Amino acid sequence: MTRGSLRGEVAIVGIAEVDTFQSDGRSPVGLMAEASRQAITEAGLILGDIDGLFTSSAYYSMPSLTFSEYVGLHPRYTDSTAVGGCSFEAHVGHAAAAIRAGLCDYALITYGSTQRSDKGKLVSTAEWSPYEQPYGMWHPISPMAMIAQRHMHQYGTTSEQLAEVAVAARQWALRNPAAPYQTPLTVDDVLSSPVISSPLHKFDCCLVTDGGAALVLTSAERARDLPATPIYVLGFGEAADHRNVTGMPDLTTTRAEESAARAYAMAGVRPSEVDTAHVYDAFTISLLILLEDLGFCAKGEGGAFAGSGAIAPGGSLPLNTNGGGLSYTHPGMLGLFLLTEAVRQLRGQAGDRQMPGAAISMVHGMGLTLGAHASVVLGAERAL
Repeated sequence: MTRGSLRGEVAIVGIAEVDTFQSDGRSPVGLMAEASRQAITEAGLILGDIDGLFTSSAYYSMPSLTFSEYVGLHPRYTDSTAVGGCSFEAHVGHAAAAIRAGLCDYALITYGSTQRSDKGKLVSTAEWSPYEQPYGMWHPISPMAMIAQRHMHQYGTTSEQLAEVAVAARQWALRNPAAPYQTPLTVDDVLSSPVISSPLHKFDCCLVTDGGAALVLTSAERARDLPATPIYVLGFGEAADHRNVTGMPDLTTTRAEESAARAYAMAGVRPSEVDTAHVYDAFTISLLILLEDLGFCAKGEGGAFAGSGAIAPGGSLPLNTNGGGLSYTHPGMLGLFLLTEAVRQLRGQAGDRQMPGAAISMVHGMGLTLGAHASVVLGAERAL
């Protein structure tokens, strides 16, 4: 094991998701509390066992304190790293490091949002950009449209190829009884849906949902005595370079290349050895670029890769097998829900969408307009 490696030393021992479309009156912290209760129970623990808390929120400026007060938790280690939707992949690496260092024994990562119930009431102007908003930039769709235009110009990517990304997500969602829309989606459906910001259509954009999720981690040694099948952290990497799209060095290449390279190296695996991939899909174009940067296809070939059927059921890369943000859930930040689905696949608990023999999963989160990235390679025991 190389210096700085966390490979196989920490395991996920409990997961939960709640109210992944629309909540029935719960608050964001209430969703966090219920998901946490279920994940802790699955792990065979009680709330008092949790001594490490990791969370991020668009609702609370100090979410670890809000949550601790709400449930009566007294952690000895907290982390509220906020880098957008990939915060929770970052938290996995941070929690693994803290557990290995003895700073906590049982770490809880949790998140909750009532974005759908709020109907757009949550609007933040805390980081208003004088370089974007005065010119009509509507975050995040306008920056993503700029990125799509550039990828199309540079590599010949087409709207039809982007539509194939959304169609594949819906095909996976049809295998997930918890997904909200159980009707097929076609390329024509995507292309005939309203243009939100050219060239992106309505179905190029993620859902807007409520939802809460949580997972519990501990050392591999402690995990052996707990009831749930442990899923191990094999590799981890982070990278970032901008907050606003006007600060993005290259509109078609991201720092995901770096975060993924670090995670693959720590795990000792190559992209070709990944059994399932769980990659942040806020928009079809962002997912397509991330597939390139994560090494699943060459730069500029994402459109052809998606168009070939590679990411649909039966394709070469089982991707976002629950339907992802495009067709399952997207409560403001998706990162934690990517992790829970990866754990289900590696435990063999994914039902009709289960990939036989899945042993290694790549989970990748992005933050904001492809500015922050965190990659986690997870593995079943046979992958150690």
